[in-house]
Amino acid sequence: MTSPTTAFLDTWIDAHFAMETELLAAMVRVPTDNPPGDCAGHAEVAARALRTLGLDVKAYPLPEAVVKAAGMISATNLLVRVDFGPGPCIALNAHGDVVPPGLGWTQDPYGAAIVKDAQRGAVMYGRGVAVSKSDFATYTYALLALQALAAQGTKLAGSVELHLTYDEETGGDIGPRWLLEQGLTKPDYAIGAGFSYAVTTAHNGCLHLEVTVRGRQGHAAMPETGVDALAATTRLLTELYASRDAMKSIRSATSGITSPTLNVGLIEGGINTNVVPDRITFRIDRRIIPEENPATAEADLRALLERAAAALPGITIEIRRILLALPLVKLPGAEKLTAALQKHGAAQFGTAIAEHGVPLYTDARHYTEAGVPTVLYGAGPRTLKEANGHAADENLRLEDLRLATRTVAATVAELLGAS
Repeated sequence: MTSPTTAFLDTWIDAHFAMETELLAAMVRVPTDNPPGDCAGHAEVAARALRTLGLDVKAYPLPEAVVKAAGMISATNLLVRVDFGPGPCIALNAHGDVVPPGLGWTQDPYGAAIVKDAQRGAVMYGRGVAVSKSDFATYTYALLALQALAAQGTKLAGSVELHLTYDEETGGDIGPRWLLEQGLTKPDYAIGAGFSYAVTTAHNGCLHLEVTVRGRQGHAAMPETGVDALAATTRLLTELYASRDAMKSIRSATSGITSPTLNVGLIEGGINTNVVPDRITFRIDRRIIPEENPATAEADLRALLERAAAALPGITIEIRRILLALPLVKLPGAEKLTAALQKHGAAQFGTAIAEHGVPLYTDARHYTEAGVPTVLYGAGPRTLKEANGHAADENLRLEDLRLATRTVAATVAELLGAS
């Protein structure tokens, strides 16, 4: 049976859904490709839109040196806080930066076109529409619905914050982590951007290492006069790829996560076709399952590379860490978020809402690193593939947006003590 609180929230969200859809479209229409990561303009648009809706938005432009160190051009963090009374603070975090659109689109990646589909209903297309500009809209309108609920007399005990940040695609260090380290926020719980048909309670960590292999250049007509860095690199890569078989035997107990993975995704070097290459650089992506110790995973990978290089006369290597994103792990208290989202999500979507882990990584980990129980839930389909997330023709079923907004609003109302 639907409670009066849930009925009120549902009715309010439905009555304002056209406005919510337009907010999402406005977010999609402003490009925030990262790289290059020039996102301050989008934050201005978002802040202006939220202020028009009556929200008090605090904007925190990141210092130029901080932004450049993160490999970006510009970024501004947005923070909204609404106090309803004494009680827990619940943060809702979504990121506005997106991967570049790439090729293969049949719709304008910044057009926010809505297409009627016979099976899926109204579907919006655009880069970031599912990952995760959708939750700019989800969380904003869930918060506005809660304000309306309080205005009509329902007592809520606690506060809600919107954390709208712009560096998830580069690790989240100058987004959620920056807000937490600066002492601008200290939430008791956090919900990060996610999809509608499952609550994500764990995800992999990620280690990026850059390996520079150095030899000595020589004439290609007399290759023995040089020390071939590319030949040495092939030996290192052979050892790396061989190590992947052993990783398959390491199994995660988390549903949705299988084993650690390793990928070499970038390689460059050499001088010219007729020169023995003296320098090759490549980058490794090592995914770390929640049960692994990240420090041990990195130490083992470094040791493998160093042993292989030591067997190659005239070759030296340098290993530089580019990124270490820790896994998202369940903290005590996260079960309250999960249970409420599952209950309200099942009522809205008419199907069980699973709890699972995912093999990718997100900036939500910064909240758990700060001791904040955190889960991922928001507007989106059953799988990233279904949404074409990080692919051409990324899309979102608008009914998923509506029902996810209802779910988040009802969940937060429950956590804040609404009857």
